[in-house]
Amino acid sequence: MSPAVRLVFVLHDHQPVGNFDGVIEAAWQDSYQPMLELLERHPHVRVGVHTSGPLAEWLDRHHGDYLDRLARLAARGQVEIVGGAFQEPVLAMLPSRDRIGQIAQFKSWLERRLDTTVSGMWVAERVWDSGMTEDIVAAGMRWTILDDSHFKAAGLPEDVLDRHWLTESDGATLAVFPVSERLRYVIPFAAPEATIEHLRFLASRRHGALAVFGDDGEKFGVWPDTYRACFEEGWLEKFFSLLEANRDWVSMCLPSEVVREVPPAGTVWLPECSYREMTEWALPPEAQLACLDARQATEADLSLAGVTRFMRGGTWRNFRRRYPETNEMYARMMTVSERVDALRGSATADSGLVHEAEQSLYRGQCNCAYWHGAFGGVYLPHLRNAIFQELIAADLACDRAEGRPETWVEATAADFDFDGRTEVRLANDGLDAWLAPAKGGMLYELDLKDQRHNLLATLDRRPEAYHAQVLAGPGAARSIVDPSQMAIFKQAGLEKMIRYDSTRRKSLVDHFWDVGTAAVAVVEGHATERGDFATGTYEASIRRNPGRVQVLLSRAGNVWGVPLTLSKAVTLEEGSRSLEIAYKLEGLPPDFKQHLAVEFNFAGMPASAVGRRFQNESGGDLGDLGDCLDLASCKLIGLVDGYMNIDAKLAITPASNGVQAGLWTFPIQTVSQSESGFELVHQSVVVMPHWIVTPDADGVWKVAMRLVLGASREPSTATTACATEHPVRAAAG
Repeated sequence: MSPAVRLVFVLHDHQPVGNFDGVIEAAWQDSYQPMLELLERHPHVRVGVHTSGPLAEWLDRHHGDYLDRLARLAARGQVEIVGGAFQEPVLAMLPSRDRIGQIAQFKSWLERRLDTTVSGMWVAERVWDSGMTEDIVAAGMRWTILDDSHFKAAGLPEDVLDRHWLTESDGATLAVFPVSERLRYVIPFAAPEATIEHLRFLASRRHGALAVFGDDGEKFGVWPDTYRACFEEGWLEKFFSLLEANRDWVSMCLPSEVVREVPPAGTVWLPECSYREMTEWALPPEAQLACLDARQATEADLSLAGVTRFMRGGTWRNFRRRYPETNEMYARMMTVSERVDALRGSATADSGLVHEAEQSLYRGQCNCAYWHGAFGGVYLPHLRNAIFQELIAADLACDRAEGRPETWVEATAADFDFDGRTEVRLANDGLDAWLAPAKGGMLYELDLKDQRHNLLATLDRRPEAYHAQVLAGPGAARSIVDPSQMAIFKQAGLEKMIRYDSTRRKSLVDHFWDVGTAAVAVVEGHATERGDFATGTYEASIRRNPGRVQVLLSRAGNVWGVPLTLSKAVTLEEGSRSLEIAYKLEGLPPDFKQHLAVEFNFAGMPASAVGRRFQNESGGDLGDLGDCLDLASCKLIGLVDGYMNIDAKLAITPASNGVQAGLWTFPIQTVSQSESGFELVHQSVVVMPHWIVTPDADGVWKVAMRLVLGASREPSTATTACATEHPVRAAAG
């Protein structure tokens, strides 16, 4: 006779690419290791364990015995090893080739390392798209785990979610388990008996019912206060003991056993979805709060009790709309993916280097930096930096696979970021500069290949739904956007630190302000834009000479209603580690007098850290990278990061009216939410040369700058914004 109820219990253990060794080590000590020890003491507790690729590789390097012990539990049938995509990407954002490659590679790695069979997988963040089914099956998977919210969104009632189902696409079928949201919230936050009572209810409703728990392993020891509750106070010990004591009617089953022994309930086609909270986080702040209010209203009104299951927020893909920085990472990843795929079919490319590029590409697809919710995500600079580090490494491996010469330079134009506009890429053996003519002519990515670092992996300050809670100050116990998280203020005075940016925190962002605008107004965000250049559309033309490329960006706009043309040229030479930048304003009336500031941002160079300093032209110390500087006359400013081996210098020549630039610096800091609470995070350093612009007799004003990024060969000629090479048009959209 079948058991009264089957319980499938799956742990998802994950650490992102780029996370700090100390953080992962602490998670191993507080969660992974004690959980394993507890399983070894309770042989009748049977679980599925998904250890993500980044974490599995780290454990193999640092705690190989952990994987050996996990393999022994799998060999005796207590644990089922759950696969997934190797570097834990959100599958919905990948092209089919990378989905299949990631899943198949991780299946092979796990089976080889743990001497087991892998037949099912974890879908990162349970972000589902029905078009993924065929790829998952093609990669060798027979089953996966999603949330009950997916099934409810497909119209299935609660009382049929106590079983597993099939889903299908293009003739491929896949078994799918619905994870219980109720169990996600009671384990381990309610008394252990609450789970037993829920299982008893399911058994009374239908003999042989299936209950599925699948959630982060880190909630057992890593999340705030859970180590004390789960291990020191014995929550897990008691829970496992209760499960063993009720073995006469609760059967702990491994997922593959259920698929093999129990017929599916039927076939269902699930909509694009994720777990409920994720669909809410993907919404803009106002819509997110409205969705939360609507859900609370339906839960409070018994007449609307049946409505809640049809309520969900947005689609995960729209994190790319909420955070342009996410779209920049995605677009960069897709460029690399296409390049790697092209090399796979090349008869001349070095296959070992192509494989190296592929592995770096896969690591650059790790999901955590591509979104934000109750966890830091895109707000964490070290995660964004890690993504770009891997994508740059993949590009460099492709360069070697193609057999590129030691030095080279090129310029290309395409719609790189999928916005219907043309972007421009200037690249050589040392630098990779990406510009967006239609978005203020800004420089939005600047890769230092020697350091594998994107200096413009910045983040704008923008509203978040939880900012209302931050502004209200400490007091509430729980986060309003995720009641499972505590509303902890990790620094005092966060309510005073919230700022919002009206323009992108990138480089070559052109601001016109009133003549008397002071540094404090700019730092506090109170300065009023008087021109339409910071976000306006520039026309772009690419100019190519042997060993040298240039993009000329030009816009006919206005300042205070006064029409003028602003042109800026960016030049890159073969073998160089510097950008030549020249500005030219034309058509100025004789009495024109305005304040121009050109914004540069430097990301990944943290403030208040040893070896991160400002320097003057003679190498003298000007202070910490988090300092606000107001220099009346500046010929050169350096930013040094000894840890990352970055030595950036911005040299500024006197303007055509003989005026030397003033210069402001200040940090960009965000107030964001992570699993440990609300926190202030350093995102970038703003360096802003500024001038009072007055024209010459011809109505012209000019200035030139040079951004030096490490050892560089001297350019053969100076760059001006009126260079005369033959243009190749690159439409700005």
